[in-house]
Amino acid sequence: MTAQPTLRGALGHFATGVTVITAQQPSQEGWVGLTVNSFSSVSLEPALVLWSLSNKSPNLDAFTVGSTHVIHILADAQKDLAYQFSNPKIDKFANVDCAMDAQLKVPVIEGCAARFYCETDRIYQAGDHSIILARVLKFDTADHPPLLFVKGNMLTPDTCTPL
Repeated sequence: MTAQPTLRGALGHFATGVTVITAQQPSQEGWVGLTVNSFSSVSLEPALVLWSLSNKSPNLDAFTVGSTHVIHILADAQKDLAYQFSNPKIDKFANVDCAMDAQLKVPVIEGCAARFYCETDRIYQAGDHSIILARVLKFDTADHPPLLFVKGNMLTPDTCTPL
């Protein structure tokens, strides 16, 4: 008899990129960072992206309307960062090559495939998550292959079989 698939397991068949999103604490005393794979483009004009965060997250306050954050598309060599920023029990920024963006006052991680510097435009409640609609203020890219996530595993483009 075959085990009944879970919704999470079925959704895991959709391959995504891996992001780390960083922001300043609302109190301006410390940084927020979390691993997110629910990232998507929305519009080119105006430049909008979206991602979602659990309503139970202690970091939700850092992403209020008008607040700034950076969405880092992780490079294939940054698998350890994905795990580090997904662990709520450790100092997520320990030993991370990171600097404060002077203009937006948000932490920026080095070595990523791409970065989107954003301002929260709207927040939509959707079940047990909040959908963050963010306006892209600026972006940059580097010549690094992206880190991929599928079926609960992190993959690099060189571990995938080309068609």
